[in-house]
Amino acid sequence: MTRFSQTARLWAFILLAALAPAGLSAAPFAAYVMDARTGQPIYKQNADTKLHPASLTKMMTLYMAFTAIERGQVRLDSRFPISSNAAAEPPSKLGLRAGQSIELRYLIRAAAIKSANDAATAIGEGLAGSEPAFAQQMTAMARALGMRNTQFRNANGLTQDGHYSTAHDMTILGRRLFYDFPQYYNLFSRREADAGIAKVSSTNKRFLDNYPGADGIKTGYTRAAGFNLTASAQRGRKRLVATVFGGTSTAQRNQVMAQLLDAGFSRVPSRAREVRPEPPQLLAQKVVRRAKVEPTPAATQPKTLVLAASEPPTRAQRASTAAVASAANPRDPLADAVRQAQAAPLSASALRLTSSARPSLRPAARGGAVEQAIASAVETIAPAAQSASLAAPVLAASSRPLPAPRSRAGQASTASVAQAGTDSADAIAAAVAEANTGSLSLLASPAPKPRSDTVILAAMGEGDISNPEALEIVSRPGGSGRNWGVSLGLYRSQVEANKLLLRTALQDGTVLGGAQRHVADTKRGFEANFVNLTRADAQLACERLQARAQTCTVTGP
Repeated sequence: MTRFSQTARLWAFILLAALAPAGLSAAPFAAYVMDARTGQPIYKQNADTKLHPASLTKMMTLYMAFTAIERGQVRLDSRFPISSNAAAEPPSKLGLRAGQSIELRYLIRAAAIKSANDAATAIGEGLAGSEPAFAQQMTAMARALGMRNTQFRNANGLTQDGHYSTAHDMTILGRRLFYDFPQYYNLFSRREADAGIAKVSSTNKRFLDNYPGADGIKTGYTRAAGFNLTASAQRGRKRLVATVFGGTSTAQRNQVMAQLLDAGFSRVPSRAREVRPEPPQLLAQKVVRRAKVEPTPAATQPKTLVLAASEPPTRAQRASTAAVASAANPRDPLADAVRQAQAAPLSASALRLTSSARPSLRPAARGGAVEQAIASAVETIAPAAQSASLAAPVLAASSRPLPAPRSRAGQASTASVAQAGTDSADAIAAAVAEANTGSLSLLASPAPKPRSDTVILAAMGEGDISNPEALEIVSRPGGSGRNWGVSLGLYRSQVEANKLLLRTALQDGTVLGGAQRHVADTKRGFEANFVNLTRADAQLACERLQARAQTCTVTGP
């Protein structure tokens, strides 16, 4: 028997298994299987039929929470107040009481692992102010992710008029959670966890334990929806994401899912060109006071997120703004390169997520082009700009113009040096733009406002100072409290330390975009530092770096 005939028989068996109990269930059956590496469909049945998603809804609730965390809107230890509406949600629930407050990390665990309805509602109310407002934001995010047949009315997935989705759309969302938030994806594979006021157990434990390679992600059930499941599994180089709607029981749903995945793994090739999902076309803008960020788990309040459509600036407006900035401030090729790579215009219909003035680039694997460009740029310009800040506003902060470059004996003229800096900046801009096209981060919003108490020391010739490699940016703390920093450790060479600082700043611009890079020459080696931070920002930056397995230490005055 040929492989084709075997596969055909397997698909036929799956179809019969799905349809056989249809008379016993009021919920229609639907299924969709996708190659997670490419986003291409492998199998679909009623895949775009609008059905009740049940608790698969919580995948979007969690996606919104992860987005808010990564953008610095809230922290895992931010405390969310519990309303009477959230406390009154029916099971499954964590057991929250009206009037109490609980850390966001515990709400996320309860929603992801136990599928707690009260926890999901509390997350939505905490992020948007009310559950209806949060549902509107969820729907707008769904559109930005390419989920065209989804509309949300609540944060937990309980049956409600106008609340619907499809097997296709939920598979898209499952894939986005895997690619967009790999640092949080492991939540969906946990069998149990501490949710603050109780230990919670996974609703998906049976499938995770019984299907080889399964590592998530979410179950759902209501009487109207039936037994739903979005699952992901990996075998060797192959990874699939699939969704089943309308199962008649947990066992039958899991059996159909296993058959779908088995058939899918038999069809997809071992090697495939990975096509990462495009970042959602959203921008951030602050609308209410930020959550207080303290070094201890003190009570902090989350910030409301609002989605709104807005027109991008016209080409004439951008040109005018650029001309004014260019005339008023000296040019930094490295900062210009980063701004150029991140300033690609959006379409007029693009959705924008309003958030704070400091965007957070989500941690994500960067392409080889960025690494090569960074290495080349560091070797070219590190001796003259090792401590220059990544963010252009740091240079613009000083009202004093930089001294004119002085000629070097036996080296290129001033014009040649300027051209070399421009070429390096162009290379970085091209690499960053290419990486951002396939990256998982949200588009960046304007950088932090510049500080006026920054003094920039610079030299262009070997005769200017005795040690040209000791150039640095010195910031006077004054009374601002920005005298904290983050140390990334000791390295054998100045170039190696500077390259790490540059790569880290490109990957996480939320806090580090406003920091200054400084390489200290010590007896033990070259120490890579980000300086000119507040204590809270330094601790936040170090927490994010540690989440990416980057060793760091907070340094103080």
